[in-house]
Amino acid sequence: MTHAEQLAAFVVRASYVDLSEAARQQLKMRVLDALGCAIGALDGEPVGLIRAQIEDFGGSEHCTLIGGGRTAPDRAAFYNSALVRYLDFNDSYLAKGETCHPSDNLGAVLAAAEYAKRSGRDFLTALAVAYQVQCRLSDVAPVRAKGFDHVTQMAYAVAASVARALGLDQSRTANAIAIGGTAFNALRVTRTGLLSHWKGLAAPNTAYGCTHAAFLAMRGVTGPLEVFEGNKGFMDTISGPFEIDWAHEDLEWVTHTMLKRYNAETHAQSTIEGLMELKDEYGFSADDITRIEIDTFDVAYHIIGGGEEGDKTLVATKEEADHSLPYMVAVALLDGRLMPEQYLPERIQRQDVQSLLRQVSVRPVAAYSQRFPGEMPCRITIWLRDGRVLAKEKDDFEGYITRPMRWDTLVEKFERLSQPYTDAGLRREIVEAVANLDAIQVSDLTQLLSKIRR
Repeated sequence: MTHAEQLAAFVVRASYVDLSEAARQQLKMRVLDALGCAIGALDGEPVGLIRAQIEDFGGSEHCTLIGGGRTAPDRAAFYNSALVRYLDFNDSYLAKGETCHPSDNLGAVLAAAEYAKRSGRDFLTALAVAYQVQCRLSDVAPVRAKGFDHVTQMAYAVAASVARALGLDQSRTANAIAIGGTAFNALRVTRTGLLSHWKGLAAPNTAYGCTHAAFLAMRGVTGPLEVFEGNKGFMDTISGPFEIDWAHEDLEWVTHTMLKRYNAETHAQSTIEGLMELKDEYGFSADDITRIEIDTFDVAYHIIGGGEEGDKTLVATKEEADHSLPYMVAVALLDGRLMPEQYLPERIQRQDVQSLLRQVSVRPVAAYSQRFPGEMPCRITIWLRDGRVLAKEKDDFEGYITRPMRWDTLVEKFERLSQPYTDAGLRREIVEAVANLDAIQVSDLTQLLSKIRR
């Protein structure tokens, strides 16, 4: 069999009974986290633009839009995925050469499962497939250094998981994977230099396209089954050779992913937690600060610290702010929190944060780079006007794989993000539905999501 056919055999074989109790619980936590992020993003600028386009174009009303309305499955996958992704507050997976956000797949899996009238167990199984495929490809076939974006591996994950949710056979699943993997190879320029709305929409676009591809395969459209190993295929042109023995893969990789406590880019989490701890311990204000140094690992430096992906002291938009460690450090110190309101245009443009972020310097430390991704190490040093020098070193944060987030903490995050758009009763119903996903139908959950109001 080709690599795509081997992957398809794994997808078709996947079963809810293969999931450990730990994996089932972590999947539910990722669902609740993603839904909180989605609800909290309902007023996002590009989200409104996408909604307007869907309303203009229409679509058969098979699937629910979070916040009300129905449309075709691929468009629901796009819109709901844009909601999950927009705040940059959803989960992450850290491989040595790649970082991805596996819950980016949720909108596509939810649409397919609702279309096919699946149970919550079926939905969780398909979502586990998405996590396994994207994370394992990130492990063995990173593409960032080659100039491609992490949603390149997501194409295979979406196609595989949507095929699983639709109940496609091995042949049609392989063709869905082949079409999606061939058609969606995204450029890393999405996240370098001057950032745009597309930073938050590249993954939703892949969700849209590969959901569409899986439905085409369902109807019998075929794709290049040698997408991985063939002449001019993925290995030949982008990743180089790699091996995954799909016959021996499990569905447990969700337990290796992390949740964000702060609305900050993944690699900033330990730094922000350390800053908050320093501020609580010593009680200084932002006006007391003369200089801040952040020592971190090379991946953080290059993506958010001013390394190879561009200057991070020029911050004018939400997309630039949530990928600038100097901005995130400055605004967290000024406001004492880091949530969606710290990325509003009027907050970004104020002189206090624009001045303070220029007092932040970031540098990579080789010893820290060697410890990543098993740890997320950093050292924060702050110089104060009274002559004191405060410092803290961190290895991880609450939500990292070494210190998993608690269910109660996650529920607090969900409540905080969804409160403006829901009443207490609806929030409670959504939390209970997610906690009991393996005992309900997907339509029971989507019916609740339709009651949310923009």
